[in-house]
Amino acid sequence: MQSNGFPPVVDAAWVAAHMDSVVVADVRWYLDGRSGAAAFRAGRIPGAVFVDLERWLSGTGSPGAGRHPLPDPAVFAEGMCRAGISDGDTVVAYDDAGGVIAARLVWMLRATGHGAALLDGGIGAWVGPLGAGDVRAIPGVFRARPWPQDRLASIDEVAARGALVLDARDRSRYRGQGDSVDARSGHIPGAVSLPCRENLDSSGRFLAVPELSRRFEELGITPATPVISSCGSGVTACHNLLALELVGLGFGRLFPGSWSQWSNDPSRPVAVGDQPG
Repeated sequence: MQSNGFPPVVDAAWVAAHMDSVVVADVRWYLDGRSGAAAFRAGRIPGAVFVDLERWLSGTGSPGAGRHPLPDPAVFAEGMCRAGISDGDTVVAYDDAGGVIAARLVWMLRATGHGAALLDGGIGAWVGPLGAGDVRAIPGVFRARPWPQDRLASIDEVAARGALVLDARDRSRYRGQGDSVDARSGHIPGAVSLPCRENLDSSGRFLAVPELSRRFEELGITPATPVISSCGSGVTACHNLLALELVGLGFGRLFPGSWSQWSNDPSRPVAVGDQPG
């Protein structure tokens, strides 16, 4: 399936050939506190604009909502306008982590009916010189749209186990081995481990579609399987949702609060180890 007739992933050659008809967005962000904006200024794809995950792609974090809840649609729209992105634009987003961060912007745009894709392989796949310094974008015209509820799942819907919950975090965090990021270690009972970084090959590009499809098939996922994607805070979970689209398995739903919301609620049970529990 595609959003607005546009595939969820494109390669660097395609981007280079269409630079005059797409907006390229840099969405680098680091869990360890390094500055994505500084990385952008040091070296970026020529013509790219920077989109700040914390400011424009998430709301104010809290124990009750998680670390990166979805922002108010008006905030997202303002961020897109400031980045020079308009309603009719097609956006190609990248990071330096195989797309696991940039996937958040791509999912948000696609979920609201805009054309958007990940750059396969991120900035490392770009051939040619990089630009440097800040970019002053010409403001765009981007209309705020409500988040589509059929693409989202609440914490209570996750707890009801009416869908297969995929956990996009690294396997060690799923197992509960020393997670220092969130309130408790482990995973949502019933959730299965599908680390988003394992969607990628050694070069940081998506696995070939047949191989990527097998990852989902091994979990029994078909186009009819209801799927909810979770991670630490609703960011990297978007990578698994785009991978589902890429192999033709539909859209799935995002649990925006993810583990950061679940683990902060003491009434919610926790599972540890390799099994869903």
